[in-house]
Amino acid sequence: MQITDTTAIVTGAASGLGAATTAHLASLGARVVGFDLEQSIASAPSVDGVSYVAVDVTDPEAVTRGVDAAIAIASDEDRPLRIVINCAGIAPSARIVSRKGVHDPRLFAKVVDINLNGTFNVLAFAAERMAANEPDAEGQRGVVINTASVAGYEGQIGQVAYAASKGGVISMTIAAARDLAQHGIRVNTIAPGVVETPMLATVSDEFRDALEASVPFPSRLARPDEYAALATFLISHDYMNGEVVRMDGALRMAPR
Repeated sequence: MQITDTTAIVTGAASGLGAATTAHLASLGARVVGFDLEQSIASAPSVDGVSYVAVDVTDPEAVTRGVDAAIAIASDEDRPLRIVINCAGIAPSARIVSRKGVHDPRLFAKVVDINLNGTFNVLAFAAERMAANEPDAEGQRGVVINTASVAGYEGQIGQVAYAASKGGVISMTIAAARDLAQHGIRVNTIAPGVVETPMLATVSDEFRDALEASVPFPSRLARPDEYAALATFLISHDYMNGEVVRMDGALRMAPR
C-alpha cells in the first residue's frame, strides 16, 4: 500500500503512539487527519500535513462526522482515504476485589467502550468509505492497523478491564480481515509491550527501572517512533493481513 499521496486517519493523535504515528506518516507524504478529544487537541503538536478533528471514538455519530471530514479533505486534495490507525485508548488499574470494594462496573464498561468499541467504530465507518475507493495495482482499497497490548495475552494484576478490552482487539483482527477481504481492505494489529508514553511519565524512577529490567532485550522501554515504524511496515507490506504482531522485546508479563 502506497503511503505518499494518500489520506490517513489516526486516533489518539494528540499524544503518545498516535502523535508519533501521525508525524511519521506526514513525513512520508501522507495527509493525516488526527482524531482525539477536544481538550487533548488543544495541546497537540503542530505538524505540517496534519489536521485534527475532535472525535469521541465511543460515539458512532461523532466517528461518522470525523470520517466525513477526512473524506472531504481526501476529495479536495485528491488523496484517497486508504489508511486508518487506531491508537486511542486508556489503561486504568483496578483489582476485581480490593480494600475499596468490587471493581466499579462503570469503569470496566468505560475501558471496553474506548479501547474495543471505539476501535470497532472507527474501523467500521472508515472501512465503509474506503470500500468505495478505486483499487490499487494489488487490488487494495485500504488498510487498518489496530492497537492491542501484550496485556491482551498476559494481563497483570489490576488489568482485568484493560486486558479484556485489548484481548477483544486481538480476537477481532482475523475476523475483521476476513470480513473486509472482499473489499480489498487489510486489517492488522500491533500489540506493544511497555512503551515510553505520557501514561508512564508520572511513574517513579524505581518503577521505571524495574519495567526496563523486565524486558529481555533490548532492556528498555519501547519508543513511540518504533511503533510508528512498525505501523508503516504493516501498511507497506501487502501480504500482511489478519496478523497480530507483538512489539515487546521478548517480554512476557509477570503477574505484577
